[in-house]
Amino acid sequence: AQSVTQLDSQVSVSEGVPVLLRCNYSSSFSPYLFWYVQYPNQGLQLLLKYTSGTTLVKGINGFEAEFKKSETSFHLTKASAHVSDAAEYFCAVNDTVPENAGQLNTNLLRC
Repeated sequence: AQSVTQLDSQVSVSEGVPVLLRCNYSSSFSPYLFWYVQYPNQGLQLLLKYTSGTTLVKGINGFEAEFKKSETSFHLTKASAHVSDAAEYFCAVNDTVPENAGQLNTNLLRC
């Protein structure tokens, strides 16, 4: 079984300051981890994903996330927020066992 917990339901930041959206996961197997973004009036868009290998994953629009197995975390960061980053952000986990469904949780980022 697997789950994700996003520790901040809403994050407000000023333009130009760093962004941190926290995500912790629980997984019985080696996890696949994902961040999605949903901009206003748009569908979900994959921001970045971790499957194996390099633990620091770079995504679109300057976002990145680091897989920390010891902390069971996959926090999303950006060095400098932009007003266009205002959206809902979803952290998701899926075990590497294919028959298991994943879980998706959400954060709201206001800039």
